[in-house]
Amino acid sequence: MVKAAAKEINIPNLLKIGAGTLDYTGEYLKGLGLTKVVILFGNGLIDMFGDKVMTSLKRAEVEVLEYQELDTVCIDDLIRLAFTMPNKAQAVIGLGGGKVIDAAKYCGFLRNIPFISVPTSSSSDGFSSSSASLIVEGRRKSVPAKLAYGIIVDTEIIKSAPDKFLYSGIGDMAAKITALYDWKYEGDHGYAEVNDFAMMIAKKAVNSFVRTPFHDIKEDLFLRELLDSLAMSGIANEIAGSSAPTSGSEHLISHALDKLLEQPQLHGVQVGIATYLMSLVQEHRYKRVDTIFTQTGFWKYVEALQMKRRDFEDAIDMAPTIKPFRHTYLHEEIYREKAKELLRTDIHLSKILL
Repeated sequence: MVKAAAKEINIPNLLKIGAGTLDYTGEYLKGLGLTKVVILFGNGLIDMFGDKVMTSLKRAEVEVLEYQELDTVCIDDLIRLAFTMPNKAQAVIGLGGGKVIDAAKYCGFLRNIPFISVPTSSSSDGFSSSSASLIVEGRRKSVPAKLAYGIIVDTEIIKSAPDKFLYSGIGDMAAKITALYDWKYEGDHGYAEVNDFAMMIAKKAVNSFVRTPFHDIKEDLFLRELLDSLAMSGIANEIAGSSAPTSGSEHLISHALDKLLEQPQLHGVQVGIATYLMSLVQEHRYKRVDTIFTQTGFWKYVEALQMKRRDFEDAIDMAPTIKPFRHTYLHEEIYREKAKELLRTDIHLSKILL
């Protein structure tokens, strides 16, 4: 009898989420044996957080070999950057929003050194995932990168970010409900092999989040649950070897909107609207999605954006071409037509989409 080889799964060696964690960055890195680092900051963030981070690293005797602000996710720029980093660099730190996190993640991947993720907003699960959204030959593309070796999230910084980033994170987290149902649909119909362990992790993550009691989305408990659950989602993808546990038809709509619109909304905002739509199409947990969006104020926020129904109709038609190797609900015409009809007839969607 031949035994199947056990799959090796990478998980972060460090996860620190809480108030004031940025002040202990040096201590955390030294504990991991990382004493020579390169830091990539998001635009304007050296002025905001540079002193705090540098003081922490100096106190722990962690040497900063290079640091700079970065505002590109062009793959060619990142390849040049990665291979001009000092050879003795033991880790690359990405501090900022999704763009610089993706850049640092990819540089770590290219150089085969640990990537330390220090997000300053909760807009998506990108800070914990092993893929990066980059510009390749003029088009945005998701490419393999490096799962974070360490994740440090200061909830005080997350609180100070504009509310739109919180709403984006809420939308991206709720998306796991429909993404998992799409994955199950693919498995049930012979289009994919579902990893039960990855399914369990992603399901536990979203259920923990949507059942969290709160009065305000900037409460410590709510933020902690949101960030913990987003981090767990990245690990579910690592186990599955793909983004299927956390990205389904709702993400295809958002990716299509990115291609169609000159100025798309934040990823998680688009995903959140598409999540509610697809939960109706799937006839699966739409009341739960509506409840979390109502209680958090997500519906009220997106109503003010004045998004267009026609754009979503076009995105639904384009969705199957975004990932032709998948077979979500939207890969079947009957469900695309149902989705477009719901854009016109559902009480929430008809209110927020002009």
